[in-house]
Amino acid sequence: MTFVQREFLILMSLTWLVYWCLPRRAQNVLLVGVSAVFYGWVHPWFLALLAVSALTDFVAAVQMTRRPERKRAWLVLSLAVNFGMLGFFKYFDFFLFNVDAALGAVGLSPGLGPLGILLPVGISFYTFQTVSYTLDVYRGQLQACEDVVDYLVFVMFFPQLVAGPIERAGDMLPQVTADRRLVWGDQIWGVTLALWGAFQKVVIADSLAPYVDATYALPAPETPLLLAATVAFSIQIVADFGGYSDMARGTARMLGFRLTRNFREPYLATSPTDAWGRWHVTFATWLRDYVYFPLASAAWLRRLKLPFVRDTGAQHLARVTLVTFLLAGLWHGAAWHFVLWGLYNAALVILFAALTRRAPRAWRGAAWLGWVGPPVMYLFTLFGFVLFREPEVARIGRYLTQAPWAASREVWVAAVGVIGVSLLAALPYLAALLVRRRVLAPVWERVGWLPVFTGLWAWLGWMVWLFHREDAADHIYFQF
Repeated sequence: MTFVQREFLILMSLTWLVYWCLPRRAQNVLLVGVSAVFYGWVHPWFLALLAVSALTDFVAAVQMTRRPERKRAWLVLSLAVNFGMLGFFKYFDFFLFNVDAALGAVGLSPGLGPLGILLPVGISFYTFQTVSYTLDVYRGQLQACEDVVDYLVFVMFFPQLVAGPIERAGDMLPQVTADRRLVWGDQIWGVTLALWGAFQKVVIADSLAPYVDATYALPAPETPLLLAATVAFSIQIVADFGGYSDMARGTARMLGFRLTRNFREPYLATSPTDAWGRWHVTFATWLRDYVYFPLASAAWLRRLKLPFVRDTGAQHLARVTLVTFLLAGLWHGAAWHFVLWGLYNAALVILFAALTRRAPRAWRGAAWLGWVGPPVMYLFTLFGFVLFREPEVARIGRYLTQAPWAASREVWVAAVGVIGVSLLAALPYLAALLVRRRVLAPVWERVGWLPVFTGLWAWLGWMVWLFHREDAADHIYFQF
């Protein structure tokens, strides 16, 4: 089930009406039941995998607290179950395909074709969320939750279950266990945010998707049209994924929960590291806390030095960055173009760190960097999106070698048209930025502004109804 289906509107409305008539314990039981319906709507067997992951980590965390001398064994069990399921459903076909290709290259033909394994929606998201819980308990940073209902709300909470934000137990569980009150400001903010998210998905992302898909489906798209389609994709993906995150935050807010803001104007980033502090924030911080920091402090990794190369602390951090972004690429999908995308982002971060160390001190923090940084960073981001969007590595190589301006007049006209549509789609973001900073923040809790908000809701809802298509694709990140 998705947030823009009629079924979800009915489910959310009924849930909201019943939810605020119940005490906290009954609210949590209701949330578990509604989350099960939401997640199992199309494929009920997905619930079995979610239950195995959640209950394994619940038991493991409790046992870590009760039997600390065995906590390493319980952590290993948690990691094995979670990453074992993720590895099988997400990467086993990719493994078979590449083994078959490698054997075929040496004259063997074992016929190891893909099994066609169906990837459960959201498995990457809830796996990272539950694993972070057991790791925090193992480290002693968190007390294990001994109430299975409260824990299942943390894992299964339907607004953020299938595409994030990837919440931490330290932030989410206190909200689950606390009494929640119906607050007027939360309801206004929640409805506004949810409708704005739906507008981004239906009106912006789904309107740009045909242009992007048609261009990347061409046998050999010329560079001008490819660049125009990639600009459109840069807006489509932030509207699609950012829209989902806003709908998740909005619906959660209406139920008394505050989820982490996952996007912070990512195209205003001034550097690669700044970009990763703005885009898919909860995923980036997960990698930082559970991959980058542990590897950076790991003594065994420091001992893996390259031969004939003077190893330094900077080189060690570069290796850690490379591994972290390689995992980030693979997390997004079992495909070589995602590996290339991860390595490309690693190269950007490593190069920026090296240039920063060598840059004149007068340049650091200079005001002009705030103006030059965003457009330069956006150009680097666009190239990364070509790697992200194009699944065939051979075609990526062809894009890099073809003449950048060689195209027919018709192609140039089409490219200009796509750029025009993309700029039109970007206008609501500029308006939203101004409204959020100048208007919304001071007034959103004032009852007197209710007519303004209801007018905004009516307009957003009408636009979503007008642009909604039954055949529109699911959210981009559902495949991850």
